Amino acid sequence: MLMACLSFRAFFWLVSLLLSSLVWFIAVKASDPGDEPLQKGLLIFGVLFSVLLQEAFRFLYYKLLRKAIEGLVALSEDGCSPISIQQMAYVAGLGFGLMSGAFSMINLLSDALGPGTVGIHGDSELYFLTSAFMTMAMIFLHTFWGILFFHGCETQRWWEMAVVILTHLIVSGSTFWNPLYVGSLVPSYLLMFATAAWAYVLSGGCTQNLLRSLQGQQSETSPQPGS
Repeated sequence: MLMACLSFRAFFWLVSLLLSSLVWFIAVKASDPGDEPLQKGLLIFGVLFSVLLQEAFRFLYYKLLRKAIEGLVALSEDGCSPISIQQMAYVAGLGFGLMSGAFSMINLLSDALGPGTVGIHGDSELYFLTSAFMTMAMIFLHTFWGILFFHGCETQRWWEMAVVILTHLIVSGSTFWNPLYVGSLVPSYLLMFATAAWAYVLSGGCTQNLLRSLQGQQSETSPQPGS
């Protein structure tokens, strides 16, 4: 069922991308292509609308999952769902992130095929490397955002949902600093580590568990002295 949840969440992201792309395409076609300030404003509007639409679909997906869990509880013999909402949140966020990363990599690969050469006119030669790091950050961020957003819905802490939307807007908006990649990568990774720690705590993790896990891993991987 978790795999079905992952695929279904990826489908929701595709639908949100299709709708936001359609709105942006219509706006661009209906405007003057020679008006550069207007085109830049439409690009900013497209990013803003896309983020808000993605979060709206995230909320809609939570509602559908909540109904599905209630149905599983009603059908189960012990009155318990075989899958917790925390597991659903993790898988849903991961599905969102993987599909987002897949489309980002497709765009990178299409640029790599040419006909241009990266850096030939003095642009950054680290375009593909920085884009790959940004894609990785977005995959992790969507996973953590899913956990935070679902927790906010479950506990009715709407400010947690607002934080998810705000950080999503910040990360997406920071890409307008490109090709000054420091302006987009640094805040994105800072927010990624912050949301990772927050999601870890909300999932029941603590510092002691983390240290115990690291110590156990070290003891298992450390070489044993010979007899």
